[in-house]
Amino acid sequence: MTGVTAGYGPAVVLEDIDVALADGDSLAVLGRNGVGKSTLLATLMGLTRLFRGTLCWRGADLARLPTHRRARLGLGWVPQGRCTWASLTVDEHLAAVARPGPWTAERAFRTFPRLAERRGNRGNQLSGGEQRMLAIARALVVNPRLLLLDEPMEGLAPIVVHELVSVIRSLVVDGGMAVIVVEQHARLALSLTQRVLVLDRGRIVHCGPSQALLAEPATLDRLVAIP
Repeated sequence: MTGVTAGYGPAVVLEDIDVALADGDSLAVLGRNGVGKSTLLATLMGLTRLFRGTLCWRGADLARLPTHRRARLGLGWVPQGRCTWASLTVDEHLAAVARPGPWTAERAFRTFPRLAERRGNRGNQLSGGEQRMLAIARALVVNPRLLLLDEPMEGLAPIVVHELVSVIRSLVVDGGMAVIVVEQHARLALSLTQRVLVLDRGRIVHCGPSQALLAEPATLDRLVAIP
């Protein structure tokens, strides 16, 4: 992503964004509410208007490709919220999108045992935490090379957050895919990732190693705290 300016309709949300990510990298995207964090992920998936700039992943030009073609090129997206299909079972959610690769439905069930217990349940029969697990599992069985997580911990009970943190950390450590995490819990996101990018009013105001920012609490608070 180089020199990207994007938004919705005539409205510009992101301005001159540069992000470089290699295989196995992990990036936290932080900032106050409404600064463009989710829009950055939506732009990668082709769901915004790209005014200018280039979008490339593993040598492929994404800018003119529809969302489903981007998924086939290895982008897996977990949108904000639950985003499950009410009428499909857990099994059907995974079967509908699965592509060949190391992440199979059975591996997803080993990662999320709670889903294995409910594989015959429909989306609207799952708790909020289970729906979030299903959304992540559904993205994983696409076998992405780049996983986009938009507020994966939002509104979840602490026990579920703990479980998801463990899964995300294992994905990052494994190095089989690059991971971008958009998260309001800044310190949690920094603890999971190698690098960080902070947005303010659609522009990058900080980038660097996650651990370095985590070690500077005053700077972190200044960058992401609500004024």
